[in-house]
Amino acid sequence: MIKAVLFDLDGTLLNRDESVRQFIGMQYDRLKSDLGHIVKEDYINRFIEIDNHGYVWKDKVYDRLCNEFQIANMSSEKLLQDYLQHFKHSCVAFPSMISMLDKLKRNNLRLGIITNGYGQFQMDNINALRMKTYFNAIFVSEWEELRKPDPRLFLRALDRLDVAPHESVFIGDHPENDVKAAKEIGMIGIWKKTNHWKSADADFVIDELDEIPAIIEKLNNKTFA
Repeated sequence: MIKAVLFDLDGTLLNRDESVRQFIGMQYDRLKSDLGHIVKEDYINRFIEIDNHGYVWKDKVYDRLCNEFQIANMSSEKLLQDYLQHFKHSCVAFPSMISMLDKLKRNNLRLGIITNGYGQFQMDNINALRMKTYFNAIFVSEWEELRKPDPRLFLRALDRLDVAPHESVFIGDHPENDVKAAKEIGMIGIWKKTNHWKSADADFVIDELDEIPAIIEKLNNKTFA
């Protein structure tokens, strides 16, 4: 019997690729007096390349941008602070996120998030997506002092939700940090397909978030209300 559904954030609930593209375009426009010597699309595309789907720290991203584009009047530290302050205004959810969460919640499932990243930054993004109230527990790696795929982080979340691994599913876009890590402690692993990785050893594979309730129904052999 599945009692809890846990999610990754970036690339799973938050459409990070679209959010980043929107943010970088807005950052360029906001700081055009200092960035105007760069072609806007070049600035956007180079940020995305260096960022590597969020796996490069942003201080390093902005250091490289400043060096490569010879940004003289705006320090990498100020660009980073602009990112931390304004990214939440560019957050884009994947389609059907709220309706999916609403359906799970109506059927008395406990919901959680486990995400790597900085605590307040990730909470700002969660609040921007207007979904915080759906979750019984939210775990951010900075605050927990553990990072996925560390099994202790998953087990800590399950303990907070008061469920056993076999009573829970985890949905994420990363084959190793999300799906494999969850399966290794006995959870059911659901991979949300992405162009960034070719495949994952998952129990289920989905293209869209609205497929999740049907999977839970199948696992519980029970039609949702």
